[in-house]
Amino acid sequence: VFGGHTDFGADGRFWDFRSPGRGRIDFEAIVRVLNHVGYEGPLTVEWEDPMMDREHGATEAAAFVHRLDFPRSTIAFDAAFSE
Repeated sequence: VFGGHTDFGADGRFWDFRSPGRGRIDFEAIVRVLNHVGYEGPLTVEWEDPMMDREHGATEAAAFVHRLDFPRSTIAFDAAFSE
């Protein structure tokens, strides 16, 4: 069991926050699932990346999430090709 507290960005920490699009999380898959279940709320970013300038990182992260915020299809896949 891992316990205790290590400061963000500290050497020896086994993980740290990364900007969206720069880590291992598949954000596009998350947005696809949200679209599939009919989610219509906002997408927000709580930006934390101790290895990057915060203004650059927050701007980059917001642009990344904005690109993924595609609308859900309103027609069945096969129906899109029948016209």
